Amino acid sequence: MRTVRKSGKTCTLGIMAVAALLSSAACDSGGADRGESPTPSGTPAASAGATPSGTPSPAGTTARPGGGEGTPGTSQSPGSGSSALAACNDNDLSIDTSGWRQDSGRHLLVTATNLTDQACTLYHYPYVRFGTDIGDPIPPTGSEPRAVATIGPKQKAYAGVFVFRAGQQTRTVTSFSLGYQDRAPGSNRDVASLDIRLSDEVGSLTVGPDPRVTYWNTDLSAVEDFLFRSGNS
Repeated sequence: MRTVRKSGKTCTLGIMAVAALLSSAACDSGGADRGESPTPSGTPAASAGATPSGTPSPAGTTARPGGGEGTPGTSQSPGSGSSALAACNDNDLSIDTSGWRQDSGRHLLVTATNLTDQACTLYHYPYVRFGTDIGDPIPPTGSEPRAVATIGPKQKAYAGVFVFRAGQQTRTVTSFSLGYQDRAPGSNRDVASLDIRLSDEVGSLTVGPDPRVTYWNTDLSAVEDFLFRSGNS
């Protein structure tokens, strides 16, 4: 019986202790009544503006090492780097020459193929000189294309050359030199050009007094349209 009474007394005391604790908490909860959330004991209050651990930073900001936020950098799209705009040069290209059937050799097609693993740009028009000519390159004909001729690995660009017109005084050559411009029009004019022997298909050229060359273009049909449909035949 003593044990039972002791047990009952202990239970009663336990209930009274819990009630006292609840009453004390109610008296101290003035902050909660004012709409403030209490801070658990032993846990420091979060500073204003802090981002909880594991929660992504707001969109449009980039977390910096050591904390803080910064403005995200400008991204570059593929091919917009400097390598895509670098001017092609002799070491980048393979040059081939060809003509058109039933054209009587009045036009020459120059095909440039990119042999590298990086894109490069053929700016404006090629510098073309025939045979042993060391003077100014032949002038361009027509208007510049709307887009520059940027070619990736194994891609091609084209330039057409009007060579002579029937009835003109001509000379025969078996080679020509080819030079390339940078972004600035007329650049590299005095740089030594690469001598290129005409392909076996072409053999030799009959060159008149006023040959012209088109601007570089990645669209072969556009070059052909200009050569054969705009009075350059």
